[in-house]
Amino acid sequence: MTDLTLSFSPLLPWPALAALASAGVCLLLLSLRLGARGAWLRALALALTLLALADPSLLREQRDPLKTTVGVVLDRSASQTIGWRAAQTDAARAALVASLDRLGDVEARFIDSERRGAGDDGTRLFAALTQGLADAPPERVGAAILVTDGIVHDIPANVAMLGFKAPLHVLVTGFEGERDRRVELIEAPRFGIVGRDQTIKVRVVDSNIAGEPAAINIRRDGEPLATIAARPGEIVEIPVRIEHGGQNVVEIETLVVPGELANLNNKAVVAIEGVRDKLKVLLVSGEPHPGERSWRNLLRSDANVELVHFTILRPPEKFDATPANELALIAFPTADLFGRKIGDFDLIIFDRYSNQALLPSVYFDNIARYVENGGALLMAAGPDFAGAQGLYYSPLEDIIPARPDGSLYEQAFRAHVSKDGERHPVTRALAGWQSAPPAWGEWFRQVNASVIKGASVLAGANDKPLLVLAREGKGRVALLLSDQMWLWARGYQGGGPYADLIRRLAHWLMKEPDLEEEALRASARGGEILLERQSLKDEAAPVAAIAPSGAREEIALAPAEPGVFRAQYAAKEMGLYTFTSGELSALLNVGPANPREFREVVSTPEKLRPLAEASGGSVRRLSKDASGAIAPPRVIAMREAALFGGADYIGVKRTQASTLRGVEVAPLAIGLWGLLALLGAIVFAWAWEGRR
Repeated sequence: MTDLTLSFSPLLPWPALAALASAGVCLLLLSLRLGARGAWLRALALALTLLALADPSLLREQRDPLKTTVGVVLDRSASQTIGWRAAQTDAARAALVASLDRLGDVEARFIDSERRGAGDDGTRLFAALTQGLADAPPERVGAAILVTDGIVHDIPANVAMLGFKAPLHVLVTGFEGERDRRVELIEAPRFGIVGRDQTIKVRVVDSNIAGEPAAINIRRDGEPLATIAARPGEIVEIPVRIEHGGQNVVEIETLVVPGELANLNNKAVVAIEGVRDKLKVLLVSGEPHPGERSWRNLLRSDANVELVHFTILRPPEKFDATPANELALIAFPTADLFGRKIGDFDLIIFDRYSNQALLPSVYFDNIARYVENGGALLMAAGPDFAGAQGLYYSPLEDIIPARPDGSLYEQAFRAHVSKDGERHPVTRALAGWQSAPPAWGEWFRQVNASVIKGASVLAGANDKPLLVLAREGKGRVALLLSDQMWLWARGYQGGGPYADLIRRLAHWLMKEPDLEEEALRASARGGEILLERQSLKDEAAPVAAIAPSGAREEIALAPAEPGVFRAQYAAKEMGLYTFTSGELSALLNVGPANPREFREVVSTPEKLRPLAEASGGSVRRLSKDASGAIAPPRVIAMREAALFGGADYIGVKRTQASTLRGVEVAPLAIGLWGLLALLGAIVFAWAWEGRR
């Protein structure tokens, strides 16, 4: 391609040439007024002189034309997987490839825009377009084409923010008249106090405004809670009881309606972290001993513990004639504590308490039922536990996990972690347990007993059970077969981890998820899921993973540490995953609770229409019905215009961009011919006036 242009390289500054020209014009006018002959010849000589000083040249440029760049962004976000949209996108791509190739001088850049990770950025097509055209000069961009469902979350505020002056065309997938129903979270708490209700606010959104009322199913940790009805658009408050510490996973789901686009957004998941407000503890102490104060001090040092302490100051063998009703100014409310209000306590502790007549058998029956219904009991046994008056020979017999044989070990020994204890989260990795013997102080008394249920996690003299943990009904029982933990509390021979051990015991008794001996846990970081199986067994069975779409996969676990097996799993979908291993299950929501990508899934051309039309482009649907077949528009090349689109075509602006390959310069005023013209004009003017 060759371009001819006229160029000037003045020998004097332009202001000086302008001054000379002005002076010449004035002299010409004066000469004409005076009627001087040869005025026009003088003017011609002056004009030729000024032209020579301007030094005009004829430039001949050799240019190579550059292709016009067209950016085509293909929406590959999650909402584009619905129905025929992915197939429509692929078909549109093939049609655009053929159409743009036919233009010949177009460089088509096809850009796949994917939603990466488990964030909540939604569909960001314009960020992908900017990145795809980053190395293309704005003047070379002839058009941008978006193939999308129209749900885009980074639409620029105006045309200037596009970064180029070219038409934007939008080809919308899907079809007119789509319907979708979804659950939208309005308000969802992140934390809740165990035992209290938290309120979740939701709304059912239906693209069919006149839709019938929707049934909403509520589940907590996979267990059905309730079913309620709500009209589309109505905000519904759902009370949910926080049953335990740790994550309480609440699922809120509405039924799929016929002809609905997708059911992934019919469910919302809320993970509420359960925290305890106050731990209500009833401490029942028997015969006074040095360890009583240790229990009391430990429990009262925690501001989250609300302690009621009941102490027997007069054992039966020290009976005197003082009536029982005169032992205190106010009678202790045993009927309330062990009867009507026993369910108010989170934990009951018996510290060296024996089966004495001050507590009737009916109260022990109440305690047994309290444990079976979900309560927690911790027993620190003294010498009385080995005798006939011990609590084992009371109505508590059925829930006590070890049977005493009537004997005591009264010798120095060091507590140590048993084989099961090395795997149990209550005693695993207690400070000082690794050394042999453990770096803990000695105890001197232990009740000899045999385990009849549960697991022994600490052993003592002659490797006999020292701490036994067992589940009973819905509740739990811990039995410490010695009354000398106070030696650790007072630092005898360096003491021991009594505070950490009691804290772990309390958390296990309170069913804290982190202290479960048989548990399946799942956590996510981005799209990576970490599975952890806690078990007292030597092996762990594979975990079945059920994706939000219902796809099922088996995952093998590998030993990580004593009692812990782990595996990494890459999430392929967003939503609620269910993991099962035997009777254990874990729920995990991957991604945001109310994903931006699925808040709107009904395709629409209206969101992008203002921007496209302001750029001179157009917006149109690829398909007219639900068949999935598309009718792509023709692509033509156009010169500068106000509108680059019509009923059946879209236009690409020709940019006329090129690269300079060479330049030829031909002077017009400097040289032989310019000098001859100038001298000729001067000589002719002189001769004309001389002849006069």
